[in-house]
Amino acid sequence: MQHTGWNELGRGARRFVRRGEVVFAAPLACPEPCRGAGRFLCGISMAIALVAAGCGEDGLPPGGNESSAALAVLQEARWPMFHGEPALAGLAGGTLPDRLDLVWRFETRGAVKSSPVVGDGRVFVGSDDGCVYAIDFVRGGKVWAYETEGGVEAAPLLLEGTVYVGGTDGFLYALDAATGRLKWKYETGSQILGAANWTRAAGGDGFWILVGSYDSRLHCVDSRTGAKVWTCETASYINGAPAVADGAAVFGACDAVLRVVSLSDGKVLKAIDAGAYVAASSALAGGRAYVGNYEGRFLCADVNTGEVLWTFEKENVAFYSSPAVSGSAVVVGARDQRLHCFDRATGAERWALRMRGDVDSSPAVCGDKVVVGSNGGWVYAVRMSDGVAVWSFEIGEAVTSSPAVAGGRIVVGSEDGAVYAFGARP
Repeated sequence: MQHTGWNELGRGARRFVRRGEVVFAAPLACPEPCRGAGRFLCGISMAIALVAAGCGEDGLPPGGNESSAALAVLQEARWPMFHGEPALAGLAGGTLPDRLDLVWRFETRGAVKSSPVVGDGRVFVGSDDGCVYAIDFVRGGKVWAYETEGGVEAAPLLLEGTVYVGGTDGFLYALDAATGRLKWKYETGSQILGAANWTRAAGGDGFWILVGSYDSRLHCVDSRTGAKVWTCETASYINGAPAVADGAAVFGACDAVLRVVSLSDGKVLKAIDAGAYVAASSALAGGRAYVGNYEGRFLCADVNTGEVLWTFEKENVAFYSSPAVSGSAVVVGARDQRLHCFDRATGAERWALRMRGDVDSSPAVCGDKVVVGSNGGWVYAVRMSDGVAVWSFEIGEAVTSSPAVAGGRIVVGSEDGAVYAFGARP
């Protein structure tokens, strides 16, 4: 199995080693502002990076040799929201090679628990340093940063030239994707940790943005103005993102209920007993919802009837990961240090791969592979057919961020404060 590790070079810099080879050093993007002693240390770290890696004058790793065709693929690549699309099925187009290299690394000033999204030639992601970042997808340079009043653990949503993202300060922000300029912000009653989703507005004129909050409400907001359209109240926190399909939003809450609500007015259509509180997001496929709870139950429910069709039970195990659905399989991580694959129709377990650390990261399926991070500090590509890991990379600190897969690349954050991009080198 191919794997890559890291070693410390010194304060603010890391050396990445692949089979004894120094790939490059970081920081590759200097978090600003750098003042006084911070500017001096940052300069030293950047100098180390340039010497060790032969970086260009912008401090980025070598990455300018892509062909015109490859650049066009990267510029057109899209993973515009958490788990790829509104149903949150976690499916990516294209394929991934068996061998993946570290293409670039972008450093923020806080843990990156936010899951990156990709579109318009950029990566958008939040950080516990309070900023939302736009990063060049090809080379990893900073395009802009917008500072909020708290941390940003939620995944952004990229829709029609606007980035929508919630913060721990309780606000949903709408930012211009090109410039980072604030368009509006909408205040909920508590922190927002889950990603936003979207639906077309009633009548088809514009879009509505859906987001859950720790104020125990699902909020529906007009995308153009930030005005409230409706709210749906639960009995406890909403941690995950709502999944959207067939005129309904499906989401769990810490009151142990999986709700199916009408997108037109927010009224509850079905309330499904989840057995324990739900921190993860559901995935929707074929009129069914797939989700795990915090006490070891993973379930499949019929969205139309509210009937639970099958469950998988494992004692003393929490499901924090959101599942991916591909073909006849559903894949999800758990806090038993395993990635699980179930038969969609019956719930029978096909395989379970033991990983280094619990798996809070939500897997993404691309072709014959599933990609996921682990709390032990690793990123994996696993063969869907038999659960064999074909590639792994050691970051060294927890990867609770969920990967974006687009244009033949994987992008993921880590609690070491950085965002990583992996792909085939030209």
